[in-house]
Amino acid sequence: MRIDSHQHFWRYSPREHVWMNEQMGALKRDYLPVDLEPLLKESRFDGSVVVQARQNLEETEWLLDLANRYEFIRGVVGWVDLRSEELEGQLDRFAPHPKLKGVRHVVHDEPDDQFMLGADFRHGIGRLADYGLTYDLLLFPKHLPVASRLVDEFPDQPFVVDHISKPPIARGDLSPWREDIQSLAEFPNVYCKLSGMVTEAEWQAWQPSDFEPYLDVVFEAFGPERLMIGSDWPVCKLAGEHSAVMEIVTNYLKRLSPTEQAGVLGKNCARFYGLRS
Repeated sequence: MRIDSHQHFWRYSPREHVWMNEQMGALKRDYLPVDLEPLLKESRFDGSVVVQARQNLEETEWLLDLANRYEFIRGVVGWVDLRSEELEGQLDRFAPHPKLKGVRHVVHDEPDDQFMLGADFRHGIGRLADYGLTYDLLLFPKHLPVASRLVDEFPDQPFVVDHISKPPIARGDLSPWREDIQSLAEFPNVYCKLSGMVTEAEWQAWQPSDFEPYLDVVFEAFGPERLMIGSDWPVCKLAGEHSAVMEIVTNYLKRLSPTEQAGVLGKNCARFYGLRS
């Protein structure tokens, strides 16, 4: 089973998708399952995990409804308000759905770099394991030491780093991202998504070789058993189409054993999120 571990859907709204700046015109339209399904088939992927793009309960409900209607959507990473006094009611509402696999908060847009260490947020993280839910870490490199402190407090909570934490690929810098993600990888309950890399490179001028040093770091840090491929479609369209983005990783994987390749291409994702085959 080959799984794209990270993609999004939305009905575009200028009011709600305020993060789409003037350079992101290609994203300012609807992106729906009928748009992604043929791309997955073209790249020989069996399904995907859709991840929240808006921080409201209505989107979580909408994504779960899409998952009901499209079999290729194998899992949903939604949003609940982890800091809310009504969190338990929100989890009771959504967690019984068989395709809700985890939750995410757009931490890297919070003005406080220590946001994840707030008492109310940590309380929310502490409730996820009771509902069998994972947590996606959406970070900039500066947040990695903070994430290590959070993860250290919750050894039984499964975490996954989105987009290898968005290192500065366009500049070619490795430090301190390299050392900090190596430290986070020391926690065995943390996985990492090989996604979102092209939008950290030069959008119209990247070469596959630009990503090799960063892939080398995460493969050494996490090992192939805790890594999973992801497209970050349609955000990736700013710098490359779905097939080209996935080929960055699939070509890199040719140096690994068939078993290791199968893990990165789907089995690790299925294990982490508890996806049905």
